Amino acid sequence: MDTMAALALATDKPTQELMEQPPVLRSERVISYLMWRNVFAQALFQVAVLLILQFKCKSIFGVSDKVNNTMIFNVFVLCQVFNEFNARSVEKKNVFKGIRKNKLFWVIVGITIVVQVVMVEFLNRFADTERLSWSQWGACIGISSISCPISWVVKFIPVPAKPIFSFLKK
Repeated sequence: MDTMAALALATDKPTQELMEQPPVLRSERVISYLMWRNVFAQALFQVAVLLILQFKCKSIFGVSDKVNNTMIFNVFVLCQVFNEFNARSVEKKNVFKGIRKNKLFWVIVGITIVVQVVMVEFLNRFADTERLSWSQWGACIGISSISCPISWVVKFIPVPAKPIFSFLKK
């Protein structure tokens, strides 16, 4: 799944704005502070959602243990799919700008979704999953899609050029 996400993100052509930026030095961090902000926010959201589903899904949705585990798995994978859109731009709030130009991105996202549907609905023994109803699929998609507005809100949080606690280093 991560390989497909990396491939999908690597297929975006560089924008003119990106090409006008100065090159990144070898000494600079591979993961910028902006990236850490976004990763932390998505991780916090996903951990919270998955923990809620782990402990409250049966009472919220009235499902069996196996359906509960399938919904957790499904929400996790779908969160990754929605996060592929969020990760297209570290700073820009409109992550959908220019998305129609990249057909390969859509193909890869489509393959990921098709593989997920096949695993949940048809490969029950292999993946140890249970078939989900339409309403359960809707709940999984709805819960997972919350990562998009969260990403949009998080991008309003300013990130300093230097770490906050850099003054402690000598």
